[in-house]
Amino acid sequence: MEFIDLRSDTVTLPTQEMREAMYKAEVGDDVYGEDPTINKLEEMAADMLGKEDAMFVTSGTQGNQVCVMTHTRPGEEIILEEKCHIITYEVGGLGYLSGVQARLIKGKHGAMNPEDIEAAIREDDIHQPRTSLICVENTHNRAGGTVIPMDVLQKTYEVAHKHDIQVHMDGARIFNAATYLKVPVKEIAKYADSVMFCLSKGLCAPVGSIVVGSKEFISRARKFRKMMGGGLRQAGFLAAAGIVALEKMTKRLQEDHDNARLLAEGLNTIPGIKIDMDTVQTNIVICDIGGLNMTGSELSRRLFEKGIRVNGGNSPSVRFVTHHGIEKQDVEKAIEAVKLIAKE
Repeated sequence: MEFIDLRSDTVTLPTQEMREAMYKAEVGDDVYGEDPTINKLEEMAADMLGKEDAMFVTSGTQGNQVCVMTHTRPGEEIILEEKCHIITYEVGGLGYLSGVQARLIKGKHGAMNPEDIEAAIREDDIHQPRTSLICVENTHNRAGGTVIPMDVLQKTYEVAHKHDIQVHMDGARIFNAATYLKVPVKEIAKYADSVMFCLSKGLCAPVGSIVVGSKEFISRARKFRKMMGGGLRQAGFLAAAGIVALEKMTKRLQEDHDNARLLAEGLNTIPGIKIDMDTVQTNIVICDIGGLNMTGSELSRRLFEKGIRVNGGNSPSVRFVTHHGIEKQDVEKAIEAVKLIAKE
């Protein structure tokens, strides 16, 4: 059976153009700084995001953790939104790798209020850890792919620098945010001292993410990347796909957003399903299926039998994600499948 896979945009496959670029890529030893394709990708990424330098990493999680390690010292504290990726999906790396503790703030649609952030910054007190970093996630995965408003980003950045604190942005899907806001991606990145973004997910590269920041920051970050086993050799094969991702795939994300909106509107008409349409901004749709009297895993199982794959757990919630390879007719089939299950 061929499946319509709406579990995540991590299931995207490299395009034919990417495969050909990977086959023909000129490569060298990246640890020696001699891989020309890696170097080209890093220069391109730094320029697109308006930063001095960039570094290829194997994954978004590795990129986020390297950034925290570079910004902080053991015993310090960082401020994060309570359901962000760094807290929820990175295996406790903050404590294990960086030796820092987390100060969590409840956000609205994934965005922390700058006033709440300022109130959470530690005083200069011998009993308290130093607040050394603020992390934001844009778009915010668990909030439904929501985008942090530009004025909130700006105020957060101003609060941070007022207190001599750095800002790191988990921008795994930052190009989705830029597409939604209709601004160049560097307009978003300017409100962070470091940014990690994924070349995979909606951009379709098979492996890899990028960290951008100042030259001094990236120089220090390379040490931590090496420590974590991220010093790669002939990685230009991967970078070649990343170059195509930046040149071509960043320009087609509106299609995914349109399909997500179509999916959300269709699902929201089904009795027993509720969707906060204010959160349907990019390519992620979070459904409350409490009215269907089943868990997310139950709906996931029954959709699987109809050739549709989604993510659902023990709660009455299911996540659908649109991406390259998902067409309008796939969305319509998914809506009809959920309608049939709701009537059973």
